[in-house]
Amino acid sequence: MTQTINESLVSTGAALGRPRMGPKPQARTRSKDLLSALPWIGPALVLILGVVLFPAAVMFYNSTRDISLSGVDKGSVGFANYETLLDFAPLGGIMARTVIWVLAVVTVTVLASLALAQFLNKAFPGRQVVRLAVLIPWAASVVMTTLVVYYGLEGYIGIINKFLVDINLIDVPYGWTKNATSAFIWSIGIAVFVSLPFTTYTILAGLATVPGDVLEAARMDGAGRIRTYFAIVLPQLRGALSVAVLINIINVFNSLPILKIMTGSIPGYDADTVMTMIFKYIQNEQKIDVASALSVIAFLIVIVIVAIYVKLVKPLKEL
Repeated sequence: MTQTINESLVSTGAALGRPRMGPKPQARTRSKDLLSALPWIGPALVLILGVVLFPAAVMFYNSTRDISLSGVDKGSVGFANYETLLDFAPLGGIMARTVIWVLAVVTVTVLASLALAQFLNKAFPGRQVVRLAVLIPWAASVVMTTLVVYYGLEGYIGIINKFLVDINLIDVPYGWTKNATSAFIWSIGIAVFVSLPFTTYTILAGLATVPGDVLEAARMDGAGRIRTYFAIVLPQLRGALSVAVLINIINVFNSLPILKIMTGSIPGYDADTVMTMIFKYIQNEQKIDVASALSVIAFLIVIVIVAIYVKLVKPLKEL
């Protein structure tokens, strides 16, 4: 009798659209999936904790301490190191130069890579050789590449200076690496050169996913090459292009070797970015605590930029 009543109540509730009581299977399934995936994602989580979160915590801790030249911790100073940075007059110019550095390198790299990838995607004799040649700046050491350009720009002995004189672009050799503005511009050029291979091959991978039948249909409909590229090809590259831009932003922002070599011998702060200034605080001024404070600011800037970029562009949406 009781069983009959319960069955009647269940059927009545179902007829009225009332949900049955009991554990939520979806939540249980998610917990089970998370536990089953833990052995696989565990090493990655440990790596993130040890390589990213722990150093960031130590960096923030050091930024609130008074650390001597010999590395002795003399105690907490609160946010005094951050106040030192705010009172540092050239900081505004350094921040502005960092923005210019990132925007210039990433923009020129992406535009050049789009053109280069489109060229390398065509069939022509020796294409494989040319594709391998594009990898050379990526395979070579960034320091080595920068040193080659640096000594090539040396006045009177640099081969680049001699070439510029021979083709009448300049009248006499010029000390490019002795002037903050010219050294900074050359640094941008080197950064673009070493960033091209990765970005180009990322876009090439995206071009390989563009359906050939869609391009053929566009041609049959009378669409020209330029219209086909901007209406069909470029939208198909959104996923690959957005990821390449994001990685380039992070890499360029955190780049040190190129600017350190090209502008390190220039007195003052007229060619510095955030990264080179951190290096100067550590090496030249022996202020590890202030360098840590600036590192925390740089870390937060990168996090904010990445968060805004991911929110607006959604680079992983189509991958």
